[in-house]
Amino acid sequence: MTLPTPRVSFEFFPPQSLEASFRLWDTLNTLAPLGPEFVSVTYGAGGTTRDLTHDAVKTIHGHTGVPVAAHLTCVDASRAETLEIADSYAAAGVTQIVALRGDPPKGAAGFAAHPDGFASSVDLVAALAETGQFDIRVGAYPDPHPESADMAACVDFLKAKIDAGATSAITQFFFEAETFFRFRDACAAAGITAPIIPGILPITNWTKVRRFATTCGAHIPDWLEDAFSVAIRDGREELLSTALCTELCSDLIEGGVADLHFYTLNSPDLTRTICAALGVTPQVALSQVA
Repeated sequence: MTLPTPRVSFEFFPPQSLEASFRLWDTLNTLAPLGPEFVSVTYGAGGTTRDLTHDAVKTIHGHTGVPVAAHLTCVDASRAETLEIADSYAAAGVTQIVALRGDPPKGAAGFAAHPDGFASSVDLVAALAETGQFDIRVGAYPDPHPESADMAACVDFLKAKIDAGATSAITQFFFEAETFFRFRDACAAAGITAPIIPGILPITNWTKVRRFATTCGAHIPDWLEDAFSVAIRDGREELLSTALCTELCSDLIEGGVADLHFYTLNSPDLTRTICAALGVTPQVALSQVA
């Protein structure tokens, strides 16, 4: 059976050095010809890259023609400051926002709302929706968020964000298709009809991904740990990563998924290889790069 070709989107993080700027634009040059539905640009923990994100979003939008979604968080900013940033995006023609609570600054015990800021992503979504200027995407957790009691709580919180005005959700990464399907079914049972796009993380470094997964609550199956232990020993980590990620995406497509969102970590090669295996091939060349 020939599977349908998925629609794809890509996440980047903003550069913090000249070398990182070249890396971002090389990544964009590599992946933009695949015709993504959109690309997104993240904030750092604690809002540390706010200005860098702002600059990267405006540059991508103004010089490439690729649809871009700006991450916007509640961390370390007042309501007025956050909405001012949103207004500046709208003025520049950027109308897609990924609205998130945001991670606390490094060393902080947990999230603490700014005294004059948004208390949660639900409040942020509601304020953005009230402006009528944005297509609002939000985060979702097929494995329970570390601060949530269980998956049911994650589903309830996602529904609150959708009810507040979000139009779609992008999930945290996961390692097994069934994890997503269980979450999708639970969301449907809760009355959520907005699209839920699975977030895909091609594994370029298992040690780092394992550490990140532990931090964000993504379940690591025993078989995956064993497989990478053997692959790293035999020097076949990239081969295993390619095979497993392609299989995960194929399973999702076979289960009715039409959109995939890739967390690129500004390293395009593995993502491009997986997209090619899924039938996503270059459509156009990127004509301008800032």
